[in-house]
Amino acid sequence: MIIFLIYISLLLYWEVVFHIGCFGLSLSSPWIMLGLLSVFASIQALITGCVGQKHKRKVFWVFSLSEYIIFAVQTVYFTIFKQPLQVRAMIMGGQDALTSYWRETLTGILNASPILGILAIPLGIMVYFFYREKWKLPVYQSIQKVRVVFGLGVSFLVYWMALELGKTVDADYYHEYTEFYDPTIVMQDVGVVAMAQRDISCEMEMAADKVILALGWEGSVPEEDELLAEGENESFSIIEQETGNGSAESQSDKEADSEGTEEESTDESDDAVDDLPEFNTIELDLNKLAELSVGVSEKEWLARYIAQLEPTKTNKYTGMFEGYNLIYLTAEGFSTYAIDADLTPTLYMLANSGFIFTNYYVPLWQTSTSDGEYVNLTGLIPDGQFSMTKSAENNMAYALPAFFNDEGCVNMAYHNNTLSYYDRHLSHPNLGYDFKASKLGELDEAEWGDKIFYMENPGRWPSSDLEMLQYTISEYIQSERFNIYYMTVSGHMYYSFTGNSMSSKNKDAVVGLDMSENARAYIACHIELDKALEHLLAELENAGKLENTVIALSADHYPYAMTEEQYEELAGRDLSNNKDTYRNTLILWNACMEETVMVTKPCCSVDILPTLLNLFGFDYDSRMYAGRDILSDAEGLVILNDRSFA
Repeated sequence: MIIFLIYISLLLYWEVVFHIGCFGLSLSSPWIMLGLLSVFASIQALITGCVGQKHKRKVFWVFSLSEYIIFAVQTVYFTIFKQPLQVRAMIMGGQDALTSYWRETLTGILNASPILGILAIPLGIMVYFFYREKWKLPVYQSIQKVRVVFGLGVSFLVYWMALELGKTVDADYYHEYTEFYDPTIVMQDVGVVAMAQRDISCEMEMAADKVILALGWEGSVPEEDELLAEGENESFSIIEQETGNGSAESQSDKEADSEGTEEESTDESDDAVDDLPEFNTIELDLNKLAELSVGVSEKEWLARYIAQLEPTKTNKYTGMFEGYNLIYLTAEGFSTYAIDADLTPTLYMLANSGFIFTNYYVPLWQTSTSDGEYVNLTGLIPDGQFSMTKSAENNMAYALPAFFNDEGCVNMAYHNNTLSYYDRHLSHPNLGYDFKASKLGELDEAEWGDKIFYMENPGRWPSSDLEMLQYTISEYIQSERFNIYYMTVSGHMYYSFTGNSMSSKNKDAVVGLDMSENARAYIACHIELDKALEHLLAELENAGKLENTVIALSADHYPYAMTEEQYEELAGRDLSNNKDTYRNTLILWNACMEETVMVTKPCCSVDILPTLLNLFGFDYDSRMYAGRDILSDAEGLVILNDRSFA
């Protein structure tokens, strides 16, 4: 059994080191982990023991080094992105996050090097025994093989019993590992091996589902014209967007810096409801959709679920910006703590006038920036990884550009990075934008060259948000009406004056701050975003477009590249309450707003799209979004990625 003991010891050691290195001394649920590790160790021991002495050592090193690499890669990836690297990410090109951002990768390896070194210790010990002490692994005889097979059966029984026990007692670890699978939570509570095993199982299940659908073994989805009610505008089509809806009791957990109550923030809306009792819906027969979708279980369930939802009501802000232009920005790594009255005056002005949301949150999803964009642009909760990329194959009729397009608006989207990264060249046009970027990437210039906008320094990393706006505003500013989207990049990690071009560019402005280099560099790179917004407002005013243009801005995620200590230094306060990390600022501003509108109820980035649709007076169905109009009388709810809520 010596081979089994070596393998199980290695796996246990790596799991413990990884857990402490990435999650600290937090508690975990080891029962599934112990069973799974024993299963894998038994299989490896059986294979190694059955191989002849000549190849035994090679087999051992293949297993051991492969597992070390898995733990090492997960350590580096988690250090950078605060999430596990999943099979889906590798299938869909998510490895580009490590190759395209090679500077961040090198920094991540450097930051993770102490853990990587500790993980490698047992391999060094094995090298010593194998090559210095000439130690040899035993060859299994028949009785030993039987024992290992028996041990494999016992290990699998332990794993199965842990699952059944968890199901019986309704344990959290059971739900996290099975029906409510979340990779980060499983990695933290059950281990790296369990996450990898569960992740591969999910991929196999999805592949099987695709085969079943391709072969037509499940029922078909009805045609759109069967579902649209008589007289309904047929421009609204049945969408195939992936949604993640769930029900949970909500609670208002107000912070000391958020005076007032939710009722106070929505009293004016409530007064208007009596005068405007209409619901935000379109005439769509969801019950008929459910009846015709029998056999396609997920679509049938979703149709019935949406049908029983109570839509939001119109309110005094409905149509407030009807006929206006919109410029909407997703700001890379943006946080409230980047805002300073002296250093970022435009951000400060925008954040402290117009609509002010004092309990606004931006959750961190599994594909960081891409998922942050997906939430901002669709009002839906990401389903697994790369929901934005997957949306390129779906009918996105309820995304923002479709509504503006019906009114003849120009719909443009810009990003000051590579055109193809995260497959934006496919997803964003599918949303309805004419999408352009500053660099081509690996795409063919003959086909995609007209989708590149000029920048003086496109090769800087990160590149300038100010330059992006300077060289794109002229494309739409003279249009009669426009809907413009920007994905910025100046605020991208890491934050230092040597590895971040925007931080070094604005270094002189923050030299006097009594803060660490990390905090000063973070503020410095957001000075570039502030300059971009200042330029935008000036150009809108010069063109006579400022008064009828709405500015909206939200983060894709908080600056997760910072350690907890670094982020607390930037915030200037303790952030030990988990949701405080995700507290952020939503800018929603128009120059003609004479008074600020304070909103204190909990809200988050998934609520932005329904709120904009209501403000711009579009006819939309509020049941089709996971988020809700923040200005309605609907109760506030923030769902974080770990399924906690506020």
